[in-house]
Amino acid sequence: MIRLLGIDPGLRFTGWGVIDVDGNRLCHVADGVIATDGDASVPERLRTLHDALIDLIDQRKPVEAAVEETYVNRNGASTLKLGYARGIALLVPAISGLPVSEYGAMAVKRAVVGTGAATKEQVEMMVRRLLPGATIRRADASDALAVAICHAHHRASAQRVAGGTRMA
Repeated sequence: MIRLLGIDPGLRFTGWGVIDVDGNRLCHVADGVIATDGDASVPERLRTLHDALIDLIDQRKPVEAAVEETYVNRNGASTLKLGYARGIALLVPAISGLPVSEYGAMAVKRAVVGTGAATKEQVEMMVRRLLPGATIRRADASDALAVAICHAHHRASAQRVAGGTRMA
């Protein structure tokens, strides 16, 4: 069994989800959202995110992490702030010694729903179906669990390929 952490970064809300993977069986462990104070300075908000991710990794003990890649939008300032949060989301697990993978939104949707054009509602519905018992309160947490599920699927595929090449 392996424990995975999925992160959906954002400066205001960063979603996180932890799952256990045993073969092709997925099990919900926990999920939530790290919220920062919108009135605080960007450095203070990044520190909040940093400290909360360190605590999360210390408490939940994942062995790998996956982070959703951000897309560039028309508002450059918003994209830059999202990039700051994403940097923290990539850095904290890496400093903690975890391998970190990155997945674009379309890859996550494809892995969870079967199509890169899935809506947020479709993704959340499939996350709930794949992780019975998950009590998801915010879309950010659902997105983070979807990232973790995506990583689990990609890991399994990579292991099958690696196993197949050893047998040849």
